[in-house]
Amino acid sequence: MRSFREILTRKKANDAEFDIAGIGNAIVDVLVQVDSSFLEKQNMVPGTMALIDAKRVKELKALVKPEKEMSGGSVANTCFVAALMGAKAAYLGKVADDALGKRFAEDIRQGGVHFPSQPLKGYSDLYTACSVIFVTPDAQRTMNTYLGACTQFKPEDVIAEVISASKVTFLEGYLFDGELAQKAFYQAADIAHNANKTVALSLSDPFCVKRHLEAFKDFVSTRVDMVFANEAEICALYETEDFEIAITKAAKDAPIVVVTRGEKGSVIIADNERIEVACVPTVVVDTTGAGDAYVAGFLAGWTTDRTYAECGRLGSVIASEVISHFGARPLPELKEVMNF
Repeated sequence: MRSFREILTRKKANDAEFDIAGIGNAIVDVLVQVDSSFLEKQNMVPGTMALIDAKRVKELKALVKPEKEMSGGSVANTCFVAALMGAKAAYLGKVADDALGKRFAEDIRQGGVHFPSQPLKGYSDLYTACSVIFVTPDAQRTMNTYLGACTQFKPEDVIAEVISASKVTFLEGYLFDGELAQKAFYQAADIAHNANKTVALSLSDPFCVKRHLEAFKDFVSTRVDMVFANEAEICALYETEDFEIAITKAAKDAPIVVVTRGEKGSVIIADNERIEVACVPTVVVDTTGAGDAYVAGFLAGWTTDRTYAECGRLGSVIASEVISHFGARPLPELKEVMNF
């Protein structure tokens, strides 16, 4: 079997129909601005993500006035932003056959993302996933997420024709929480590698990593070519509080490792080289989607043969733009502003 490093040294296929194929939790994001006292009254821990049921979604939406509703989920955001930059993006995720599911599909397709997934049917008690995101004046986001139909993403939902026709398949660590989805990840990775394409993974959340530590380690070391994480996530994967130890171990498992570090910028290790990328200063309004936007910029650069330093710079510029206003999407004219 070819090593992943051998695959990555091959010239990217020119006949690929898509630059990026994302697989993740298909979620409708509901964004609301509140003050910190609201979180206290609702017993929410600022800056965290809590899983809730459909009843709680209704309760929360009744307490506030939603300001934005849009297709979301980590990898869906990445695909949407990458498409804004001109990348050819596809996305696979499970929604229900309901109003929110139709809204998700319409929104992501309007953003230029190919969304061929079929809606879930036969489950009257599962609805399209929804995340009620409370943004406080300090720009922190506190998420309350109902996963619903997302939990039913299965190996048969992996569309081989899409994966094999994409330069890189980008997988969402949040989705790895489900046993069926884990099997789907292995299937997607094998399809990609059999087509000489690349597999990327976002670790998504340190608590998710800790819940499935051994499974994550196996998947990263045997199937992943490109790892995206923040500092807390990469340290969680390698069970250390020392960032340098974590990133050194990661580089032994995956040919390309990209770690974001907030105000410290990001670190890329690839081709036995370490590249430090500075963050782009801005006034922070809402951190929702910052990491997703960074990956979008990086992959949009990588799939067009930019240097790793330039890929990191593109990621930093887009992440900076996203956190400078409300919502997880950059302004439509970003591509022209960046001269990408």
